[in-house]
Amino acid sequence: MTIFLGSLLSFTRMQLGPIQKKQVEIDTKKKILGAVMDISTLTSDEVLNLYNEKMKSIVIDLDGEEIIQADGSKLIAEEINIQKNYKIDPKERKYPVFMFSSNGQIVDYYIFPMFGNGLWDWISGFIALDENLNTVVGVAFDHKSETPGLGARISSEEIQDRYKGKMIYNKINELVSVKMLKSENNKGLGSHEVDGMSGATITAYGLNDMIYHYFECYDPYISKIKTNTRPLTFNK
Repeated sequence: MTIFLGSLLSFTRMQLGPIQKKQVEIDTKKKILGAVMDISTLTSDEVLNLYNEKMKSIVIDLDGEEIIQADGSKLIAEEINIQKNYKIDPKERKYPVFMFSSNGQIVDYYIFPMFGNGLWDWISGFIALDENLNTVVGVAFDHKSETPGLGARISSEEIQDRYKGKMIYNKINELVSVKMLKSENNKGLGSHEVDGMSGATITAYGLNDMIYHYFECYDPYISKIKTNTRPLTFNK
């Protein structure tokens, strides 16, 4: 019986493995595209086709250089596990960068994945910046177990829309990031501030730490792109 059950479980894993891997791929690409456009009406196949048409990606190191392996091959950004990377030293991490192009020629948006800690467990996000690598075009936040109606609101459209149009760098090109304030319904928000979530201060602080930390890590890459006098072309 033990051998039979073990064989059955092994067979089930083999059968479900490719299905689960495909679903993870679809979910990831939905989040990436969701940071720059509304995909709520698209089927899974349409998402994958759109992603293949509009997106390219690279993997960089902490110095902002694309990682080339010893055999000359490049890493696949979509296969980088951000959660596992988060647990190692930032100097050793691999940092995916995703790029969206509407016409297949010039990069319109840069999308940066990130990972951190909320109140109860992990939080994560994809933040899209415009072609000038400063203005937030959109975000897609996720969480494992933040409190429903409180910290869990980070994955709602209401909260995510607050980040649109905010700035990551100040007027003298210093990294400032975007900070969620402690309370809700604040007046006179600055270009680096978003309204808070009532009853979810720790989740908000987790978001702030995550966003600032990862843009610190991406800053060398962003600086290299900004100092390039020519627009980055979109070559597959």
